[in-house]
Amino acid sequence: MCLGIPGRILDRRDDAGLPVGTVDFGGVRREVCLAYVADEVEVGDYVVVHVGFAISKVDEKEAKRTFEVLREMSQLEELEWMADLADAAERVQP
Repeated sequence: MCLGIPGRILDRRDDAGLPVGTVDFGGVRREVCLAYVADEVEVGDYVVVHVGFAISKVDEKEAKRTFEVLREMSQLEELEWMADLADAAERVQP
């Protein structure tokens, strides 16, 4: 199963010719390659991230809907960690 998680771009910069940024996933921050969406996104936008690459831009409403789906999926025992991610994301939402 492949899972893309939405996150909010906190900053952007150039790193050795590649656009990268810090993306916040509900309090968990990771460095993400923005090369696939560089012309589409700005700081504050939401992106779907898969294995360290932002693969698409998503609006805030869709990002929140995705977090809700993740929360619902977390009701399954083996996906319990998703509830923590979804809850943390809502606490950070502006």
